[in-house]
Amino acid sequence: MSDKSSADILNRRKFLGAVGLAGAGAALGAKPAMAEGVKPDPLITEIQDWNRYLGDGVDKKPYGVPSKFEKNVIRRDVSWLTASPESSVNFTPLHELDGIITPSGLCFERHHSGVADINPAEHRLMINGLVDKPLVFTMDDIKRMPRMNKVYFLECAANSGMEWRGAQLNGCQFTHGMVHNVMYTGVSLKTLLDEAGLKPNAKWLMLEGADAAAMNRSLPIEKALNDCMLAFAMNGEALRPEQGYPLRAVIPGWEGNLWVKWIRRIEVGDQPWQTREETSKYTDLLADGRSRKHTFVMDAKSVVTNPSPQAPLKHKGRNVLSGLAWSGRGTVKRVDVSMDGGRNWQTARIDGPVFDKSLVRFYVDFDWNGQELMIQSRAMDSTGYVQPTKDELRKVRGVNSIYHNNGIQTWLVRSGGETENVEIG
Repeated sequence: MSDKSSADILNRRKFLGAVGLAGAGAALGAKPAMAEGVKPDPLITEIQDWNRYLGDGVDKKPYGVPSKFEKNVIRRDVSWLTASPESSVNFTPLHELDGIITPSGLCFERHHSGVADINPAEHRLMINGLVDKPLVFTMDDIKRMPRMNKVYFLECAANSGMEWRGAQLNGCQFTHGMVHNVMYTGVSLKTLLDEAGLKPNAKWLMLEGADAAAMNRSLPIEKALNDCMLAFAMNGEALRPEQGYPLRAVIPGWEGNLWVKWIRRIEVGDQPWQTREETSKYTDLLADGRSRKHTFVMDAKSVVTNPSPQAPLKHKGRNVLSGLAWSGRGTVKRVDVSMDGGRNWQTARIDGPVFDKSLVRFYVDFDWNGQELMIQSRAMDSTGYVQPTKDELRKVRGVNSIYHNNGIQTWLVRSGGETENVEIG
């Protein structure tokens, strides 16, 4: 090292030391002089390695990746849930995120036969059945049509499904992580159907994917013409293969299995197709043995993401409670939070944009002195619907179901800050 460089570093160390002392004094509202006997913080007074050396150039990582210090922020699965990873699910780390937009790489995945690897130049979308003119579109055809951008949540019907009979999985990620919220770019489904022309008796669509399962679901024509779209981008970039690249259905507010990925065909008919996925699967088995079918809408729901089992309280004094709420019927109008298991409630502060059928972020700033807390949240939407307790759900639906569990979640915060998934009897 040259003498000049050594002098520069020495002068910089003195400067940082002076700034550190002044900054600490200003932050505390005290005199800028260091209190007698207080040891200076070397993270302020000393030059760190990241100050000392040149960093990577602009082309080192031509596609950005998170900091190495965020390596724990990943999707996770529960290995014993399914027999095969190709027909399985992993979960969004809700407790590690903030705001309302889910990073594309952290959106949960649910596949029925693994991820289809499709060359967009060879992908085709066919519309047939009760139409005036059967059509086949290339991706270039679709991208020349009028576009739209919308922020919507996508929730698997089985989200929170393991909790029907009681608290099971000790993590916000594992209990509620089959939901994400992104901005989709694509074309209105109505635009495509208008191109083909619907016959007067057209009542239902069958959406079919190009994956090995040929995943398919029936969709009422009213919903298709109202607000559905076919998306080729999310969060400003092409869909990830895991999210349906190059084209997927977007069915706002309705259960995720209807959002057919890698969509290749839309057949128009006069009645639902009664496919495997809408008869033996994705129905809600009731206590008397009957099943609810075509339970499309995801009702209002909320969850406190911090604190939660994977994000315990670490500090006494001032803290921030954070959570997410959503409704498939409209917008979230209010979220209430209880710290004592539902005996008393306060209205949370919703911060950030509030879109139709989108996640909202809510906060409660609070003081914690180490007392045990029983934290809950409940959402109210624009239709007046109020998120129910789990017991209220079970009185109507029993405990045989897997799907559509939007009951109020309870986290127990112990005196040391450890947080557990519990239920109140």
